[in-house]
Amino acid sequence: MRKIILEAKACTICESQLEHGVRPVFSIHKQSRIAIIGQAPGLKVHQSGVPWDDASGRRLRDWLKVTDKQFYDPQLFAILPMGFCYPGRGVSGDLPPRPECAPQWHPQMLAGMKSIQLKLLVGSYAQSYYLQDRNKLTDRVRNWKSYEPEFIPLPHPSPRNNIWLRKNLWFEKDLIPYLQERVHAII
Repeated sequence: MRKIILEAKACTICESQLEHGVRPVFSIHKQSRIAIIGQAPGLKVHQSGVPWDDASGRRLRDWLKVTDKQFYDPQLFAILPMGFCYPGRGVSGDLPPRPECAPQWHPQMLAGMKSIQLKLLVGSYAQSYYLQDRNKLTDRVRNWKSYEPEFIPLPHPSPRNNIWLRKNLWFEKDLIPYLQERVHAII
């Protein structure tokens, strides 16, 4: 596992496409129990080098009902974005994750983490890649039981998704309590 971590931290396969430079941000351990597969680091995370070190991360930890100490323990949570580096800013927010990362690194990393019991697919990029279906994010999250026990699809916890959360009150009423129960049973 150490070898793959060092190789991924030194990755430069999409360097020419990254306006802010290469800074892979992820956290894995051979004994990780839950994989959090999200989009890509935002600018704040790119600058700090700490995954989910922003408002989205605070909301995600609230959804999981875990402490910072638990969340950042790689033996509990592997943090594996679809793109390891900040992709830059687009017209209406951050650009999509670079498409090179997940196929290059995820299979090797996940193969080395034999204790993974659950993969949380945070946002549409992770869901599209792993679920390989034509469903939209809301349909995937609403039908989360059909992806169990391997996956639980979640919306992105960004404050930009407050409107989605207000329109889909069932998410925090029905899915979040189950998610917390499942996460705590695993960790």
